Amino acid sequence: MAQAITNKKSKMKKIRRSDYPYTVAQAAANGDIATRISFLILGFGSIVRKQFVKGFSYLVLEVLFIWFMIKHGASLLVDIFHLGGQEQQKVWNEAKGVFEYTQGDNSLLMLLYGVATLFIIFAFICLWVVSIESAYKAYCLWDKGKKVPKFKDDVKSLFDSNLHAFLLPLPVLGVVVFTILPLVFMIFMAFTNYSKLGSHTVIFNWVGLKNFAKILNFSDAIGSTFWSVLGWTLVWAVAATFSNYFLGMILAMVINRRGTRAKGMWRAIFMLSAAVPQFVSLLLMRTIFSQNGIVNTLLINNGIIDNAIPFWSNATLARVMVIVINIWIGIPFTVMQVTGILQSIPEEIYEAARVDGAGPVKIFFKITLPYMLFVTAPYLITTFAGNINNFNVIYLLSNGAPTPVGKTAGKTDLLVTWLYKLTVDNQYYNLGAVIGIMTFIVLAVVSLVTYHNTASYKDEEGFQ
Repeated sequence: MAQAITNKKSKMKKIRRSDYPYTVAQAAANGDIATRISFLILGFGSIVRKQFVKGFSYLVLEVLFIWFMIKHGASLLVDIFHLGGQEQQKVWNEAKGVFEYTQGDNSLLMLLYGVATLFIIFAFICLWVVSIESAYKAYCLWDKGKKVPKFKDDVKSLFDSNLHAFLLPLPVLGVVVFTILPLVFMIFMAFTNYSKLGSHTVIFNWVGLKNFAKILNFSDAIGSTFWSVLGWTLVWAVAATFSNYFLGMILAMVINRRGTRAKGMWRAIFMLSAAVPQFVSLLLMRTIFSQNGIVNTLLINNGIIDNAIPFWSNATLARVMVIVINIWIGIPFTVMQVTGILQSIPEEIYEAARVDGAGPVKIFFKITLPYMLFVTAPYLITTFAGNINNFNVIYLLSNGAPTPVGKTAGKTDLLVTWLYKLTVDNQYYNLGAVIGIMTFIVLAVVSLVTYHNTASYKDEEGFQ
């Protein structure tokens, strides 16, 4: 069975890797004169094959692209290299008897428009490839005596064989404009001196890898803060993820066992606790454990303690508190996630294990845990990634406190909350961009390692 699946996958890979017959290289080597002219005049080959709507559409888009590059694009590409330098000037107007302000450069807009121009150029390259492949395909069909699709045939195919070409453009455009473009813009920003230091919030320049060197330097104040925050972020992500996962799994197993009564009631209780908005629970917990909160007030009034417990002003205690409160908030979601999975494990497997003399601990590690990892590995990875970027829990509970004097990050700050403080509170936009890139790298590496370890564990236990 496994060999058959492997052979099928190999066959699929071979099909996917087979040479597409209508590539640009094939068009250059085997296309006719009309196809080769299409390399310079988009849509020419399609027009020759009487695909007028398609051909003229390509041609119009090419004309618009050339007009844009001549009118704006070329200057925008030049601007991205120097990012301007002309500040706003105050000039006395003798005729009017007033000071007038001349418009200065705005490096932020220059960078943004330059990045957008690069995306437009990339989009045109994709259009160029598609138009040439279309022209070559039309030539091949014509050369073989087959029917060349007309405009109405292309429209019909959009609702049949080419349905993806009809449904995907709008979502892809949204992803490009609202996700990829800002991401690339942030990456570019990491190589500039865009910050309030030196008054570089309007006009800034390229500084190369200087920001990365500053972040990774142990002896620098920002660098030492980065390594400290990174270490706590990883500790927090591991503790928050696996404490919720294993405790929630154990609690779900207790509820699902045969001897537990009123299973529905217990599940309903956890569903109700999960239904409360998270920010409400977090703010409530922050107030309860504050210096003058109900916990400290009750302990002092009953003579148990003399001074209020510094839940949020002591670094170690604050870190323990955010982990414990996160467990209280996250366990209901884990219980609901794993309950259905636990019920899907065949009871016969457990019965066979008990007959062979396996105890509860061995059954858990040999049957339940491997099966759970087999099903919930993607959920575990996404939860881990979410905890690395868990802004709400840290910001609403402790706001990163306690914060040492002169530091930009507190003892409970994660990379994501520190990034927020660097940009919003301190206006170190370039360093914030670097932290964003480093967060992505850490997240990618840790997620890959986690996936590899869970996959290896499943393979060792025989879950293929």
